[in-house]
Amino acid sequence: MDQEEARLVEKARSGDTASFEVLVKKYQEKIYGLAQHVCLGLKSETDDVYQDTFISAFKNIAKFKGNSGFGTWLYRIAANNCWMKFRKKKAEKLVSLEDVRDLADLTHADELARRELSESVAKALAKLSVPYRLAITLADIQGLSMEEAAKILKITIPAFKTRLFRARAALKRDF
Repeated sequence: MDQEEARLVEKARSGDTASFEVLVKKYQEKIYGLAQHVCLGLKSETDDVYQDTFISAFKNIAKFKGNSGFGTWLYRIAANNCWMKFRKKKAEKLVSLEDVRDLADLTHADELARRELSESVAKALAKLSVPYRLAITLADIQGLSMEEAAKILKITIPAFKTRLFRARAALKRDF
């Protein structure tokens, strides 16, 4: 964590919402991307995980110890939120009207082609278990280092490398 980020975190801990807003802006795209890939592109679920992550971070910023980077801490919160969504989804198996409407709004050929590619990737990711999906998302989609991803998932670096290797092998088999 750089000095500027550490300063912002300290200010946010003391209740400075403007500092927290700067931190949110810095990480919003990465957290949304993680949620989008792990939630398989379903907009309503992605939005929920994204929003829940920053709400939880805001409520618990005083508990942030600084042992890792602020971004790593946010990723961990997002990963936990994705896990909770996955557990709920296994029980529910519902599709929201918003997601159906999103599909109906597609009109441009480029948008359709992009959507088809996204769906192919989403289907391939959907076949993976959540731990494998998280590994692929953190390393290959978000571009985190092995060390950062292992820290987020609270596993050793060799365990993360093994998980990532197996996840990639499973994707190659299914794609």
